Amino acid sequence: MPAKTAASVEAAVRRRLLESARVTEAAAEKAALIAQMAEVILAAFKRGNKLLTFGNGGSACDAQNFADELVGRFERNRPPLPALALTTNTSDLTAIANDIGFDHVFERQLEAHAKPGDVAAAISTSGNSPNVLLAARKARELKLTVLGLSGESGGKLKGLCDLCLCVPSRTVAYIQDAHIAVIQTLCGIIEESLFPDAPKAH
Repeated sequence: MPAKTAASVEAAVRRRLLESARVTEAAAEKAALIAQMAEVILAAFKRGNKLLTFGNGGSACDAQNFADELVGRFERNRPPLPALALTTNTSDLTAIANDIGFDHVFERQLEAHAKPGDVAAAISTSGNSPNVLLAARKARELKLTVLGLSGESGGKLKGLCDLCLCVPSRTVAYIQDAHIAVIQTLCGIIEESLFPDAPKAH
């Protein structure tokens, strides 16, 4: 690779990483809101309820990561926590999409699995994904607490959430970077709060 081209690629890498860090740092200014989210999930676990997560595309990956860090482990060897990603059962997803419609893939699963007192984590960088919005509305009907992770405006999702973190960016990649940082932070706080004496896994 010519030196000039290599230098331009290096500059682009640096620019993107620094912008990602800036957006995540801006999200950290909403630490009080994130702490409230952690308390909501902690309270649900303590009373025997569960967390249900959902989103599309990259947000589906984030939803799955959120659940697996809690069911498996984050940093400590401890008992599993009840979390379920509604993005993982391909039979459910394809059957509901085919028979009822893709907009209903999360809503239908919530009807099947949720109970009052559970927590729904709705993830959408735009805040306007139809299937996420329908699921958030259904979660409220089912008397779940709805937590949202979205982008700058929060879109329509913001108004359907009890608590919504709106990452201050319009760029999907940087919003997702901040979302995963917040999810990892929540998992760490939850684990430390519930299992302070559990040994570190790593």
